[in-house]
Amino acid sequence: MSGWIAVDMDGTLAVYNGWKGPDDIGEPIYLMVNRVRLWLSEGKDVRIFTARANIPEQIPPVQWWCLKHFGRVLPITATKDFQMIEQWDDRAIQVVMNIGTRVDGKE
Repeated sequence: MSGWIAVDMDGTLAVYNGWKGPDDIGEPIYLMVNRVRLWLSEGKDVRIFTARANIPEQIPPVQWWCLKHFGRVLPITATKDFQMIEQWDDRAIQVVMNIGTRVDGKE
C-alpha cells in the first residue's frame, strides 16, 4: 500500500473535552495510538491531520505529544492530497464514492 494515512488528533488520538488552548492535548486514546504504532512498525506513512496545523504556534505541542506517545514526531498537516489513502477522524461521515449517499444508510 502506498500513500499516507491521515489521523486526526483531538477526539481521535487524544481525548478531547473542548478547546482549552494549544498546549492542552488530552490523554492518549490507546486503541488509536496502538493502531498507529502498528502502522508505523509496518513502515506505513502516518500523518497527523489536524486543524491545529493551520496555526504555526499550535504545531509544537502536537510534535511534543507525538514524541511522547510514539517516540518520534510524525508529519503534521491540515491539508490532504491525492496520496492520502485513508482518513481516521471522529467527525467524518463517509459517503459512497461518486454517489454521495452515506455509507451507514442514514440521510
